Amino acid sequence: MPSTQPIGIFDSGYGGLTVLKEIAAKLPQYDFIYLGDNARAPYGSRSFETVYRYTLECVQWFFKMNCPLVILACNTASAKALRSIQQRDLPQIAPEKRVLGVIRPTTEIIGTFSMTNKIGILATSGTVQSNSYPIEIEKFFPETEVFQQACPMWVPLIENNEHHSDGADYFVKEYLDLLFQQSKDIDTILLACTHYPLLKNKIMQFAPGKKIVSQGEIVADSLVDYLKRHPEIEKKCSKNSEMVFYTTDSTQDFDNHASIFYGQKVNSKHLEL
Repeated sequence: MPSTQPIGIFDSGYGGLTVLKEIAAKLPQYDFIYLGDNARAPYGSRSFETVYRYTLECVQWFFKMNCPLVILACNTASAKALRSIQQRDLPQIAPEKRVLGVIRPTTEIIGTFSMTNKIGILATSGTVQSNSYPIEIEKFFPETEVFQQACPMWVPLIENNEHHSDGADYFVKEYLDLLFQQSKDIDTILLACTHYPLLKNKIMQFAPGKKIVSQGEIVADSLVDYLKRHPEIEKKCSKNSEMVFYTTDSTQDFDNHASIFYGQKVNSKHLEL
C-alpha cells in the first residue's frame, strides 16, 4: 500500500489535464495521481452502463492507490456514472472515501455569468443525452433557459492536434451555428467537455461578444472550498507536491498529447486494468 494519500484525478483521456492544471495551481502542496483511460476512450459515445462500469473500475484502482478523494474530471463520467458510484457503490466499498465530479460545481455558478438567462452548453453526445446540465442548472437557476449542442468532431480534432487548423474552423462554426439556431439570445456558453478549452480562441472568434466559460478554474475553486468545509477528508490528503501520471494506453502517445493539455512535459506510467 502506498504511503502517500494523493488526490485522484480521472478522465477518459487527456481533457482532465486541463482541470488538473488549474487544481495544481491552486493547491500546489498536495499530492496528485492522474489516470487517463486512453485505451478505452472516448467515453462520449458509449452507453451509460459501459461508462459506469469503466469509471467504477478506475475509481476502485484509485482507492487501491490510497486516494481518499477522487475527482472525475470528465463530463461524460460525471454525467453517466457519478451518481451511481456515490449512492450505490461508495457505501459498500469505501464509505470513508469521496468521489466528486465537474458538473455540480459548474452548475452552481454558471447562471451568474448570464444577463439574458439563456445559456448554451457545448458537450459530447453522451453528456447532452444525459441531460445532466439542464437538470442541475434548473435547481440553482430555475429562471434560466438551457440550450445544448453536441460537438462530436471536436475531441478527435483536438486529440489529433488539428484544433489550430483551418479545418477546425469549419466544425467550430458548424456547431455554434446549430447552437444559435436554438436561440439568438444565448449570451453565455459553457464548454462542458474538458477538451474544449483548447478550442476557446476559435470559439470566441465565431461567437464574438459571448461569455465563454471553461470548467478548470471553477472546479479548482470548488475543490479548495470543499477541502475547507471537509477537514476530515482534507487531513487525509498527503502534501509532498508530488504528481504522478498513468495511462491505460501507450505512455509515449500519452506523453506527446498530454503536454498540449497540461502545458508542460509529462512522463507517464502504464496501467493495465
